[in-house]
Amino acid sequence: MTVSGRRSGRLPVAGLIAMRPGSRTRLCHRLRTHPAGKGKRRSMDERDFIALADGVHQLVRAPILLVWDRLSTHVSRRMRDLVAERAWLTVFLLPAYSPDLNPVEWVRAHVKRSLANLAVMALDRLEALVRDRLKCLQYRPHNLDGFIAGTGLTLGAPASP
Repeated sequence: MTVSGRRSGRLPVAGLIAMRPGSRTRLCHRLRTHPAGKGKRRSMDERDFIALADGVHQLVRAPILLVWDRLSTHVSRRMRDLVAERAWLTVFLLPAYSPDLNPVEWVRAHVKRSLANLAVMALDRLEALVRDRLKCLQYRPHNLDGFIAGTGLTLGAPASP
């Protein structure tokens, strides 16, 4: 089988793990296909991330406390303005360079590992495979809980000084 060396585009994925007391842990995600080409977008922007948060808010129908890494899109002025427009959304930032504290990094690693040694000929096929892997994780809350536990962080009331 001949495999073309041409790039067919990018498939950025954004995800979050949603937790609510008394409910199962959920994985919510958003994929965007960006075709290859000079001057074409290669990643997600603020609108994509805020659309994910808006979708989760519609799903859980409750205020959201969002913990983000310091991706430039997460901390941009435009993102701060979008967050400020949403009274139901509170954002906390992880320390710089701390992927070990981000459970979504564990999701990313899990999905990448499941796709190892796979040669995909087309971007749409890769998108279908990634969606399938993420959908499988959506129905495995124990895996999601494990990703959170893997960070070593505990969720609960803040410790008093």
